[in-house]
Amino acid sequence: MKYFIAILTLASLGSIITGYLIDTEYSQQLIGFGVAGLFIIVFPLFSYYRWKDKNLKDYLLTKKNLEKMREYKEGKE
Repeated sequence: MKYFIAILTLASLGSIITGYLIDTEYSQQLIGFGVAGLFIIVFPLFSYYRWKDKNLKDYLLTKKNLEKMREYKEGKE
């Protein structure tokens, strides 16, 4: 999955760069497809890949997590 995301990212960036460097009638379409590929395909896949094994409750600011942060901060001082 990591390599697939990297390939899609490089393809999208390559499309954007090619659209800027080559002056043809479809250069704006290349830029558009590159940007759309990044935001519609690459970013959601990357987000899913990074968060699939994580527990969302560990990252929410609940009373329990706030108390843990306070205790950790007090222990450092």
